Amino acid sequence: MQQPSAKGYSLSQRLLHWAVALLIFFNLLFPDGMNIWHRLMRRGEVSTPEQIASANIHAYVGIAILLLAAARLGLRFIKGAPAEVAEEPALFRLAAKLAHAGLYILIFAMPLSGIAAYYFGINAAGSFHADILKIILWALIAAHVAGALVHQFYWKTNVLRRMTLG
Repeated sequence: MQQPSAKGYSLSQRLLHWAVALLIFFNLLFPDGMNIWHRLMRRGEVSTPEQIASANIHAYVGIAILLLAAARLGLRFIKGAPAEVAEEPALFRLAAKLAHAGLYILIFAMPLSGIAAYYFGINAAGSFHADILKIILWALIAAHVAGALVHQFYWKTNVLRRMTLG
């Protein structure tokens, strides 16, 4: 792994971060097509082509998240990450590491559990995906955003800039 940059993330790392973030928000905010399809399947009803297409959009976005997340993780191993901010107390550095690890786990677990449910009919994976993992993901996103804002406005560090302007 390359030495981390003190300044910021590379342009490719930043683009992948924001692309994955936008796709995640899309699927979190617009799961209706998949929800309708799943409800019909549970009842033994037949989906219309439009309902299947809507569910497929959710699935394809999830697959795109998985592929981009793999590229992002590979790029992180190659290019590294900026050094930790010294102004941040040790407890918050640990919390940040745990939150980032959790986010990385979830950006892989969410699409994989969705694939297991949608393409392989594993209902337990679908429940885990739509109920438990989704709630944990929202909580970690909130913590991640809050942490960035605390860095920007309380500690006045460059952490937010590293992932926006570089």
